[in-house]
Amino acid sequence: MNIKTGIGQDSHRFENQKGKPLMLGGIRFTHPFGLEGNSDADVVFHSITNSISSITGKNILGDVADQLAQNGHKDSSEYLKLALSDLAEWKINHIAVAIECQTPKISPQISAMKENIAQICKINTTDIGITATTGESLTAFGKGEGIQAITIITVSKS
Repeated sequence: MNIKTGIGQDSHRFENQKGKPLMLGGIRFTHPFGLEGNSDADVVFHSITNSISSITGKNILGDVADQLAQNGHKDSSEYLKLALSDLAEWKINHIAVAIECQTPKISPQISAMKENIAQICKINTTDIGITATTGESLTAFGKGEGIQAITIITVSKS
């Protein structure tokens, strides 16, 4: 059996104006500000997409995502689905996501995020771990200026 591990990171600052929804793991959070970006700026989906790209070697975020956004595709789950199609015969064994932010509180929505990620990635919710921290105000994310997500993914093939 072959096993690979990938890592991905993404971060965005909060918008200056109210109005854009805050999306994390495809779930809408109650928060006055969304994240800056050409898309919905879902840092959880972006970090998972980047972790898959580190396995496949095909970078989705950047030129591919920019073209999709210019054509009106702002839903970050579309970027994740593209990355998943590049996995081919590789099977996802586990996804671990660490989120750093001061606000909003992540814990109340972890189950919903896991269910959404599991549905898109076609894995069980028990194969997904999501943790959250405030970072003790040591970084811009811990000071409430934005949100960062780091993902580690493990895949295998027989």
